[in-house]
Amino acid sequence: MVCLGNICRSPLAEGILQHKALQAGLHWKVDSAGTGNYHIGEPPHILSQKVAKLNGIDISKQKCRQFRASDMHDFDLIYVMDHANYNDVKRMSGPSWDETKTQLILDETDGSENEVPDPWYGTEKDYHHVFELLSEACDNIIKKYGLSGE
Repeated sequence: MVCLGNICRSPLAEGILQHKALQAGLHWKVDSAGTGNYHIGEPPHILSQKVAKLNGIDISKQKCRQFRASDMHDFDLIYVMDHANYNDVKRMSGPSWDETKTQLILDETDGSENEVPDPWYGTEKDYHHVFELLSEACDNIIKKYGLSGE
């Protein structure tokens, strides 16, 4: 799960998918990163933590990190939150880039939105909206890949 700072959207996506995978009996390795290096080592944004907690998910122990080219080899899929993240991941991956592994997370939904809006400058309501979008996408990821096993 990749966004810009790894402080709002991708930590939520990581927490949601990990939670849903465990509920489905799947032992997936789910992680998140940012394309920027603004918040390395910090916990997720307080509103991301709050909204996750209100939905029964604790993301408080996550630490922000920056995306690295080796992530392309270390993970089966790379979900990005928006087109800018997609382009940054492609650039940062260099020769490790694998187009078949990388996609917008909302491509996993039937919704009209194809990018997860960044709630950084928004209100708590924006974080709830992001949670809903990501939760739907994660449900579909579980349905799509959970059937084939771990």
